[in-house]
Amino acid sequence: MMEPQAHLLVVDDDDRIRGLLQKYLMRNGFLVTIARDAAQARRLLAGLEFDLIVLDVMMPGEDGISLARDLRARMTTPILMLTARGEAANRIEGLEAGADDYLVKPFEPKELLLRVGAILRRLPAAGVAEARPKMLHLGPVRYDVERGELWRGGDPVRLTATEAQLMRIFAAKPGEPVARERLAGEGVDAAPDVRAVDVQITRLRRKIEADPKQPRYLQTVRGAGYMLQPD
Repeated sequence: MMEPQAHLLVVDDDDRIRGLLQKYLMRNGFLVTIARDAAQARRLLAGLEFDLIVLDVMMPGEDGISLARDLRARMTTPILMLTARGEAANRIEGLEAGADDYLVKPFEPKELLLRVGAILRRLPAAGVAEARPKMLHLGPVRYDVERGELWRGGDPVRLTATEAQLMRIFAAKPGEPVARERLAGEGVDAAPDVRAVDVQITRLRRKIEADPKQPRYLQTVRGAGYMLQPD
């Protein structure tokens, strides 16, 4: 069973789909709030905190891509994007906008449940404090292994749920390559998508590297995957 009582926001302009998703997710132990469009979603987000946002791409007015991009600039709440377009270019557009995962319509409700559960499992878990927290130094950036936090000087660097999961994987084996297939499949109950991993790595490099196009710390290892190489 997945995280009980996690609070989800479902944003979809289709009344029938919105209602069905709300009922199904509530039957499976979630608190669910619904919004018919981006404007209503913004009003709800201004006053409530959510553990995950299920966001439709194609909506009248502001679309899901635009909303996701704006939300990601201000918050780290995970976003699962729903799209009727299954082409790779459309999926990549959603990931680049800040989505943590995507699901192509029509989909089986069970798959939605699995993906929601997978995303929630990536969220940083509160751990027991150690006497000496482990810290990885990446130039002016440092990563607190115990807390799962990234810092630049005295300022925290926001990580999405997927980025936080990637950092935990890399930090567990600094200096060792991690296969793209493992990064794609870690914690996800679906077929791995290595192209999506490349997009997430690009986003993460922007938060770590002085020059993301010439990475010093989050390196590509030809034929082996990616590797975190701290100072």
